[in-house]
Amino acid sequence: MRTTVSESARQEIIRSLGSGESLIWAGTPAAGLLLRPSDAVMVPVSLMWGGFAIFWETTVLKSGAPGFFALWGIPFLFVALYIIVGRFFVDSRIRRHTVYALTNRRAIIISGLFFRTSTSLPLATLTDISLREKADGSGTITLGRPLPNISWMSGLRWPGLNQNTPAFEFISEARGVHDRLLDAQRALA
Repeated sequence: MRTTVSESARQEIIRSLGSGESLIWAGTPAAGLLLRPSDAVMVPVSLMWGGFAIFWETTVLKSGAPGFFALWGIPFLFVALYIIVGRFFVDSRIRRHTVYALTNRRAIIISGLFFRTSTSLPLATLTDISLREKADGSGTITLGRPLPNISWMSGLRWPGLNQNTPAFEFISEARGVHDRLLDAQRALA
């Protein structure tokens, strides 16, 4: 897992610090193609979607149905390609351009492919902090209460939509970062 932060990312974080704010930790998510817990549901759903889209198109083309029906299935094929394969590459690319920071006042997530988005969560008001840790010490720290109606879609990235609970995802030494976050939060109380 990647733990070092590039100099440009470090400077981006430092520029976002307020007066009297100090950096406690900075990191990045793991690189590459990764499976998430939500993929236990999403992989079978995506394969069913893709199977139906392919079935539709082949049936329409073989039966000689009007061209409208063949055109109707094309968007469904593109969606199928995205949810079967494309979403893994989009997720990987987004993580490659994501930086996390913990200061004595805030948790910061800076990400974005085409433009940078900075999410700042004040530690003083942050509740429901949870840690999901793997045997190798890597893990995810969720910064807030997960939305119950979409928790099975956690981590699924649709272009233009950000519906997930903020989190430091796929970080190394997750327990240490979690402990530092809690310590910083207690220091504010």
